[in-house]
Amino acid sequence: MNKHKTILLSHGSGGSLTQQLINDIICKHFTHPILKSLGDAAFFSMTGNNRIAFTTDSYVITPPFFPGGDIGKLAVCGTVNDLAVSGAIPMYLSCGLILEEGLEIDELEKIIISMAKTAEECGVSIITGDTKVVERGNADKIFINTSGIGFYQTNREFQASYLEEGDKIIINGNIAEHGMAILTKREGLNIELPIESDVASLNGLIQSVLETTSEIKCMRDPTRGGIATVLNEWAQQANVEITIDENQIPIEKPVMSACDILGIDPLYVANEGKVLFAVSPSLANTALTTLQKHKLGKNAKIIGEVTAKNKGRVILKTNLGTKRILNMLTGEQLPRIC
Repeated sequence: MNKHKTILLSHGSGGSLTQQLINDIICKHFTHPILKSLGDAAFFSMTGNNRIAFTTDSYVITPPFFPGGDIGKLAVCGTVNDLAVSGAIPMYLSCGLILEEGLEIDELEKIIISMAKTAEECGVSIITGDTKVVERGNADKIFINTSGIGFYQTNREFQASYLEEGDKIIINGNIAEHGMAILTKREGLNIELPIESDVASLNGLIQSVLETTSEIKCMRDPTRGGIATVLNEWAQQANVEITIDENQIPIEKPVMSACDILGIDPLYVANEGKVLFAVSPSLANTALTTLQKHKLGKNAKIIGEVTAKNKGRVILKTNLGTKRILNMLTGEQLPRIC
């Protein structure tokens, strides 16, 4: 049971306390079977047998403008990506705005323009929304909620429970760029080479892989909690051991340097333009080649594989040749990054 009497920042980290809050409090009372999978999107059927994907997310990032993007672009891409990694074609979004008294109208319009432009680039339409204004000091300039609807054009399902020994783990590019871009901007850190967020919509990339590779077991965008958290969730859901190779994980030198300076493990840092795939070994190279042909996948790498059954853990093979267990994030590493 949840032993804490109040909400901590760590409850929003995407790590173990987030899971505890969801399992012990939220899912204790929200009991619909569709919710039980706790995926990035819920999927269900309606009249006409159309399979629908539905997702929602809220964005509370500070600062709202950062190198490589802004809260508006993030809100659209994040919701589009949650639909895409569920195997759906994103179609429609809502936009809920919570505005703090004192927010400059020009800033708001820049964010709205960014959302409109990003939605057009993603091939989705914003078709409904809501606006609320709260007193000065009761928010942080602007919070955005976006819900999304998509449609499935295939009967394929993507679940961690399908993982088997030998399956390969692939990521489409460099990790930790979003979280470190936010932190360096927020703290005013002078990094020799500027770090930009990787925020991007992944629906086009994912569709290209699904069209060429029939043996994708599951997909996830490693946002809060980074790739370590997603891999731990997969390992526990499938009760397997996943081993990843530190030498194969793509990361830019400025990002690694910033992490070293600040004592932050990049494996737990949020990404907003990355997707992890678990693929059958026979088609892993096909998936990798397809990814590397796409502009968002040119640095794609196979970073590990499922190495054993009945383990429920993640092992990191370090660049020193040693191995250690890579645990679920237990605290708050980077607050307010998405």
